[in-house]
Amino acid sequence: MLNRYPLWKYLLIVAVLALGLIYAMPNLYPDDPAIQISGASSTLEIQQPDLDRIEQALVAANLPTKGTELGANGRSGLVRLVNRADQLKAQDVVRDALGRDYVVAQNLAPTTPEWLSNIGAGPMTLGLDLSGGVHFLLQVDMDKAIESRVNVYQSEIRGLMRTEGLRYRSLPTQGNTLQFGFADEEQRSEARRLITRQYNQFAVATAERQEQYVLQLTLTEAEIASIRDYAVTQNLTTVRNRVNELGVAEPLVQRQGADRIVVELPGVQDTAEAKRVLGKTANLEFRLAAEPDAPRATTESFPFRSSEGRVADVERSIIITGDQVTDAQANYDENGRPQVNINLDSHGGELMNRATRSNIGRGMAVLFIEQRQISRTVTEEVDGVMQEVEVPAFVEEKSIISLATIQSALGNQFRITGLDSPAESSELALLLRAGGLAAPMHFVEERTIGPSLGAENIAKGVTATQVGFIAVLVFMIIIYRAFGVFASIALSFNLVLLIALMSMLGATLTLPGIAGIVLTLGMAVDANVLIFSRIKEEIFNGMSPQRAVHEGFDKAFSAIIDGNLTTLLVGVILFAMGSGPIKGFAVTLSLGIITSMFSAIMVTRAMVNLAVGGRDVKKLWL
Repeated sequence: MLNRYPLWKYLLIVAVLALGLIYAMPNLYPDDPAIQISGASSTLEIQQPDLDRIEQALVAANLPTKGTELGANGRSGLVRLVNRADQLKAQDVVRDALGRDYVVAQNLAPTTPEWLSNIGAGPMTLGLDLSGGVHFLLQVDMDKAIESRVNVYQSEIRGLMRTEGLRYRSLPTQGNTLQFGFADEEQRSEARRLITRQYNQFAVATAERQEQYVLQLTLTEAEIASIRDYAVTQNLTTVRNRVNELGVAEPLVQRQGADRIVVELPGVQDTAEAKRVLGKTANLEFRLAAEPDAPRATTESFPFRSSEGRVADVERSIIITGDQVTDAQANYDENGRPQVNINLDSHGGELMNRATRSNIGRGMAVLFIEQRQISRTVTEEVDGVMQEVEVPAFVEEKSIISLATIQSALGNQFRITGLDSPAESSELALLLRAGGLAAPMHFVEERTIGPSLGAENIAKGVTATQVGFIAVLVFMIIIYRAFGVFASIALSFNLVLLIALMSMLGATLTLPGIAGIVLTLGMAVDANVLIFSRIKEEIFNGMSPQRAVHEGFDKAFSAIIDGNLTTLLVGVILFAMGSGPIKGFAVTLSLGIITSMFSAIMVTRAMVNLAVGGRDVKKLWL
């Protein structure tokens, strides 16, 4: 029989539309402005008394709240505010109440009902131009980058001379210059020949001092420039990887000037966690434990991270650093304690093997390095008056997280034990997997920014969508009457399905994306126009209404597929080759093509079949 769907097709259409409605519903619930709090260290937890103290401080500051809640992992807390304009002031109040051991950031807290969240339904992610977001400006510490590279070169050259049997004495480093003392001219000449053959990064000079023959190795200007450029490039890559690990949609990470990196994180995300992870140096150094009779000039003492008051002596020479880690995964050892499995690159594996195969039975320490921000008071002139002001300062902290005995020669793969908690092992693995920072970075600017295009432009974009939608509905109903009503209902479902699909896929909606939605609404009825025009033509040629409906849908199908596939192909190319706003437009356009084909063909035909299928229709209201 013509114009009849089997029952399973109707059920399929109803199921798809029902799912679309459910997964589009979270977009009806606006987010609450909030303050996110987390510990500066992964081991510092947020307790309910902390949130109660915060709430009392906010009430005392006349900042109304909707309530507080603890994070699922116990490492973060959230305070929901009534007014978004209060966020900045509330951030300062909370920071003063808690002190410097906590990271306090502005955030948006979802209000999606629990039953929707339990099935994975959530609102669309909004781009920076629609929702605003957080802006970080990070400064790369170039002096530390050069110092770190000098230390690595010093360790490598020491190992090289020991391997060749050259007797030397390490002298204090002067800026970018390494110094080694020798007992006679012959040893110094041999060392110079050996070093210049393998290292071209130094300008070599000699001197005599206190009956020593001194060899001076100074980094060349070209090498210093290379180190500086590498530090920013490596840190830029690392920050991008860390942002990807955080799962932030449509972030902006780019270089600014010679030594700064800009990070913009749009939409809803845990900005406190982002700040804590992005700012972590989280580098490692692997060093041998000091021999009992080692000279003090060749050793350093460091505390253990997990044991108060316990310290250990290690050699100043560095075996490898976290820069040579290619992969890191959190896991558990045979006793159920947290550990991190490490993979090194080929050079790092060679250095590790060289150091451990000749030191079996000795201890090897893993040093955790991080930069901590402190405040110091300085006297500055403000408006002609000398005043004491607080300025941020940074100190480098090194602590031992593991000191284990070398049982056998290590290579590219080994593990780090001695970690306090699974949270600490997960964070360390994340930071190392994302890549080690070539140099520490400091937050020199942090701000929460509003929509860059302004509320008025956003309102105009939404109004344009509404006007376009209504105009298309009116046009279809006037031109195609009852069939236009069917097309209008299908178009409404098309918009719901598009929003639901974007929400399910985590696509980011930007202002160009809104333009893509408007274009999709106009294109979505193209298929119905082709079908309805073909039906009119067949009726004009004398075909019966039932046959005309069947032929209209059947013969227009190939043209509809061709037109939509070519547009979809363009959308895919725009997404693959474009960036930023172009991608936002391409996403909504491509998804809109998919939903419009379903709604314009299957949904519209289902309604037409229910209206005229199986009936003795003499005339179509078309």
